[in-house]
Formats: sequence, C-alpha cells, structure tokens
Amino acid sequence: MPRWARVSIIFGTALMLLSGVVLVGFEALLSRYQGAVASADLFGDETAATPPPKTSDIKGPVNILLVGIDPRQPSTPPLADSIMILHVPAGMDRAYLFSLPRDLRVDIPAFPKANYPGGNDRLNSAMSHGSIVPGKNPDAARGFELLQTTISNYTGIKRFDAGAILNFSGFKKIVDAMGGVDMYIDADTKSEHLQPDGSPRPGNPNGEGYIGPQREYKKGEAHLNGWQALDYVRQRKTLVDGDYGRQRHQQQFIRAMASQALSRDVVTNPLKLDAVLRAAGQSLIFSGRGHSVADWAFALRDLRSDSMTLIKLPHAALGTASNYQGEQLQDPAPDFFASVEADTLDSFVAAHPDLINKDK
Repeated sequence: MPRWARVSIIFGTALMLLSGVVLVGFEALLSRYQGAVASADLFGDETAATPPPKTSDIKGPVNILLVGIDPRQPSTPPLADSIMILHVPAGMDRAYLFSLPRDLRVDIPAFPKANYPGGNDRLNSAMSHGSIVPGKNPDAARGFELLQTTISNYTGIKRFDAGAILNFSGFKKIVDAMGGVDMYIDADTKSEHLQPDGSPRPGNPNGEGYIGPQREYKKGEAHLNGWQALDYVRQRKTLVDGDYGRQRHQQQFIRAMASQALSRDVVTNPLKLDAVLRAAGQSLIFSGRGHSVADWAFALRDLRSDSMTLIKLPHAALGTASNYQGEQLQDPAPDFFASVEADTLDSFVAAHPDLINKDK
C-alpha cells in the first residue's frame, strides 16, 4: 500500500495556521467542524472528567507534534510514516517547521501499557509498538503516546503542547475544496507512481518498481489539484536528493497550502470554508491538551505562511544496501534541539542559515 501518510501531515499543519480572527467570524461553521474532528488522549495525561479551560490561555513558546500514518487494515499496527514538529516562539507570530526521518535509529523506552519491553529500532516503529492492545485492534492514540515519549527522550524537547494523527483520506478533498493550490516547483519531478492522466502505473512483471509513462511536474509556478498535490509531495526515488527533496517539497507545500487557506478566495466564501474545514476534519485525530482546535486557531492567529521557516536537519545512512540499518542525525542537530527547548531558534538559525529549506 502506498505511504500516503507521509504527506497527510500537510493539512494538519495548514489547519493550525488558519486565522483565528477569521474563524471567530464563522462560529457556526467552526462548531460543526469541531464536531467532525476526532479527539483522543494522545499524551496519556488527560481524563474525561477534566473540564476544558473556559478561556484560551495558550502562551508561547509551544511545540506541536504532527504524525502521519499509513491507513492499513484495522488489525495492523500503524507506523508513523511522517513526523513533523512545529515550533512557535514566545511571540506566537512566527514558526519553525522541521521533520524527523522516519528511519531514524533511536532507543524506544519500555511501554507497559502495550507490554513493550523497549529496544533500539527505527523511529516510525515506536507508534506500532505502542499501539498494541492485547485482544483488540491496535490503538493509534496509544501508539502516539509512546512515539512522543521516544521523541522527547531523543531530542530533549520536554513537552509537546498539542498533537495530531493524520491520514490521507481527506487530502485530495481539502485541496480540491480550496480550488487547488498554487506553488513553485523547485525541480523537474517525475512520478514513480502515476501516469500522466493520474491513473496508477502498472507494476514491472520482471521485479519491483513500475513501468510505463510517468506524470511530470515541471520546474516553475504550478497549480495543483488534489491528486496532483498528493502525488507530487510523495516523490522520493525520482529526486536527485531523495528523502531530503521529499521533505523539502512537503514543507513547501505546507506553506503554500496555508497561504491558500488564508486567501480571500477561501476565508470570505462560507461554502468553500465549510468544505475545507470539514474535509480536514475527516483526516484528523487531535489533542490540544485541554484546548480545542478553535483555541489553537485563535492562539496562532498572527501566523502567516511567510512567517514560517522551513528547516532541514542533516542526516546520513547507517549501513548501506542490504546492511542498511536506518538513519542518524548529524551536527548541528543536537544543538538545534537544545535551541528549540530553550526557545532561541531565532538566533540559532541566523547563525546556521544552511539549515533553511529554500523555496527557489
């Protein structure tokens, strides 16, 4: 099954960036939308008996963990195929978005809730190990709890203030509900998976891979509809810089999607805004740690797409070919994480401009 979830995280982030001021003007729409969003205890520290705050008291700095999962059979433990963190400094008017490699080799702590004894494994498997519920289908929310603990242990980021699990189901719908998304494609990109008309490429009868004509995305300004956007940000093997390129394209699309979501074409059209919000709600399991999606939207009301800095963290393979063990992060990643925790990313990134993912 294709790993759609590597890109589903895109609308979770864009959704967080919807203007709080705009949403307050659409209270009826927002009320309907919140009812469509599934909520769960993603952090293992909430109870149903705890009432939510009467007023939003979200203050910066905040860290938001967004995890994309590949939709599988209900009985199959989920893998965290896309992992992104949005850091918003104390001023709450700008943000830094960075990814963690799904194959990052980490120590995963013991998790008695799932009878997991702990071990060294790839980061994406932490959700799978944590999701096990004896005698029942796996629970992605429980898996998220172990994943966020693993990430906190690895990075030193002590707390995530909100989190979301996303799948691909609403991706094409939300992009199409917007009327498509305009973005700059920074390199000619061929699709490994789809033909020019969007139909799947047939498998190669002589082995792995695909055969036949490929959908192409040419360098330059482009308008992508739902299936084109989903396909474009999935590509890795056809790019010169592989997974780095895919991460960069995903981050670029997040920013383009946020810009589109905040455009007058969307926010001044109640029917379109309703369609966008409800499509996003179909793909999201959210925990605001006591705060609603509306609270978070209002808290992030000053964020705009051009105030989001996209970050690339250098990493390298552990082993090669059949001996491939996963990925490891390289310097200055440890200092970067320390700066996230200390809320000093502004000065750190200014001193390390090579960490910034450029659009063009």
